[in-house]
Amino acid sequence: MKKYYYILFVFCSITTLFAQKKVSVKQADALFKSRSYVKAAEAYEQLPQTKQVLQNLGDSYYYNFQMASAVKAYGQLFFTFKDSVKKEVFFRYANALKGTKDFDKGDAVMGEYLGYEQNTPKFMKNITRNTPNSFKLEMMSKNKTNGDFGIAFFGDKVVFASLRNAEEKAYGWNDRPYLDLFSATVNEQGQLTRVEPFSSVINTKKHESNATFSADGKTMYFNRSGEKRNKVGDEKVAMIKIYKAEFIDGKWDKVTMLPFSSDTYSVEHPFLTTDGKKLYFASDMPGTLGSFDIYVVDVNEDGTYSQPRNLGENINTNQREQFPFLTEDGTLYFASDGHQGNGNLDIFMSLKLTDYEFDKPLNLGSTINSEMDDFNFILDEKTQKGYFASNRTGDDNLYTFIQEDNKLQYLVEGEVRDMKSMQLLPGSNVKLFDEAGNLLEEVLVGKDGTFTFNTEPNKKYKIMAFKDFYIPAEATFDTSQKGKVYIDLQMKVESYYDAEDIINKKDDGTVLIDLENIYFDLDKWNIKPQAASVLDVLVGILKKYPYMEIEIGSHTDSRASDMYNLRLSNKRAASALEYLVQNGIDRKRLRSIGYGESKPLIICPSNDCTEAEHATNRRCTFMILK
Repeated sequence: MKKYYYILFVFCSITTLFAQKKVSVKQADALFKSRSYVKAAEAYEQLPQTKQVLQNLGDSYYYNFQMASAVKAYGQLFFTFKDSVKKEVFFRYANALKGTKDFDKGDAVMGEYLGYEQNTPKFMKNITRNTPNSFKLEMMSKNKTNGDFGIAFFGDKVVFASLRNAEEKAYGWNDRPYLDLFSATVNEQGQLTRVEPFSSVINTKKHESNATFSADGKTMYFNRSGEKRNKVGDEKVAMIKIYKAEFIDGKWDKVTMLPFSSDTYSVEHPFLTTDGKKLYFASDMPGTLGSFDIYVVDVNEDGTYSQPRNLGENINTNQREQFPFLTEDGTLYFASDGHQGNGNLDIFMSLKLTDYEFDKPLNLGSTINSEMDDFNFILDEKTQKGYFASNRTGDDNLYTFIQEDNKLQYLVEGEVRDMKSMQLLPGSNVKLFDEAGNLLEEVLVGKDGTFTFNTEPNKKYKIMAFKDFYIPAEATFDTSQKGKVYIDLQMKVESYYDAEDIINKKDDGTVLIDLENIYFDLDKWNIKPQAASVLDVLVGILKKYPYMEIEIGSHTDSRASDMYNLRLSNKRAASALEYLVQNGIDRKRLRSIGYGESKPLIICPSNDCTEAEHATNRRCTFMILK
């Protein structure tokens, strides 16, 4: 996809910049603001690497999906100016890294943007196993630089958008021809043949793309860039609009702009349902959740349209959702870079719940989604064949696919919540075990607190959910039923400090087991009966919660040398640890550390403590690690 071409079309009046030997920041910025990203990148490459120059340089490459160059510019930006970089640049840098298959670094940067960990390879492996279909792909043209995308069914033909019209003037965004619509036949090998320009009534000197047709082929909707350039900020831009045309007396006629098109926002990627009663599209109109959202309008019998309705938070995110397509049963397919995926735009499906509501989207997996943009999915349900577009080779290209059923799957899905507050718990670790207790798989749940596993038929399983400072929860299930099994589990975990009165969470986030203090004889570290009775309470807690791990910390007063106190506290902490081990606690769950006099509870002026203050500072602490 001509990255973001659908957002704004702009007029660039700067034509002599590179005839000059020197380039100014002002000239480079003017090119960038006019969306002439190819020339802007060339200009910024010649300038000193300030924060704004590096960001605009990275963006210029990113918007033309030159990801390796974008990574280089963003990398220098983050190395030098990371602390002051805007949050949205983290998102672009992460996707640029993923676009070069650097998932480790891309996930790290995306994790900083989202506020929770990402593991794209693991997620895609899991989701690819769990998706109901797999796809066999074939590129539809031997020429990989035609810029083909926006494909639609048109009777026994297809219609798509392309840069094939080399006679057209270049568009500043990418220095390539303006888009036109073309029709073609797809042969048995899945190749585009008999490619012809669409009607000259439809194709103009502007961009045309993304057609959709009524079932009888007599009505079409399509995108065209606006005639009027309006000032938005410092820029003059032309928005994308949806037009309607009718096939009358053997030709296309009555080209009219739809009433919800605008000079202040774009409406794009129209899709008309088979019954002709609803028109879906993407837009950045006021009220969107993010960059672009998917909307729907009713097409009334008198030719009017209802007010656009946003499909809501199940579908739309704070990023991009575009290219809607619906099957006859109402299943929605669309592209998004806001839902978790392989990087950049991925293709998702969502089952229809009601006329106005769709289920949580499912990523279609790595048999169709790449690390670059994948979008514009359309499917013939009768043949299970279809088409989509991707820029995985560097330019937009069309692909044909055959959709096949995945092997028989038994899925278990669930979510992890706090038992008391019922809040979702992102970052929880969920493990799947077989009947013998062998660990089969584990996942780190994301922001939505959910997990999914693929299992096998006629077997018993156990799932356990872990979260630091929480009591693990577990559930068992079997897959003895016939067919696909979807098991929905709510894993409710209770925090240690909600379960036990003697466990408390401090203001700094540490979780301590508050026990009576342990006393040692002067210069001694052996466990006395009083200390043993206190540690026996700790033994009981640790046996009750077999996954709990703790740190035993020993502290002294300040009446001896630092080194003496440090050694003594280490010996006392170690002695307490050994007592726990002797009473059946696994050593791997324990850690001991002596702090000496370094962390007093009471800091005395001139180190002149009273005996009571010294006694308060002499203590053992029991901190829960996980």
